[in-house]
Amino acid sequence: MDITNIVRTALQEMIVPELNSIKKENAEIKTSLGLINKRLDDVNSHLVDQSRRIDETNKRIDEVRTELTGRIDETNKRIDTVREELGQRIDETNKKIDTVRTELAQEIRDVRIELRAEIAKTNSRIDRLYEVIVRRDEHHKLEQRVANLERDVSELKRRLAA
Repeated sequence: MDITNIVRTALQEMIVPELNSIKKENAEIKTSLGLINKRLDDVNSHLVDQSRRIDETNKRIDEVRTELTGRIDETNKRIDTVREELGQRIDETNKKIDTVRTELAQEIRDVRIELRAEIAKTNSRIDRLYEVIVRRDEHHKLEQRVANLERDVSELKRRLAA
């Protein structure tokens, strides 16, 4: 039994202090692990809070996106309506312009016809006036010739009488 006691004593002297040291380290590790778990719980709680806030922000972003998309769609519809109205008004204006153009073209043709008729009348008057002027000129020349002939006849009579 001596050996058993010696082994036991040796084991107690060698292993027990080691075992106490391991127990002490284990207790410290457990304490550290407890603190780490508490810190992890705090971080996890913080992450959950941040995740909730991110979800709320995403929800608000989605709401704003939906609202803006609706407003953009409404604006696009109004733009399309205005575009259609403007297209119709432009078409109406173009029709009016075409009508006025047609009317003006007809009036221009009518005025040209009238002007040609007036020009023809004026040319006819000018021709008649020219004829009258020529006749007057010829009449004047004839009067001069008659006057010259009368003078010649008078001179001949005077010569015959002398």
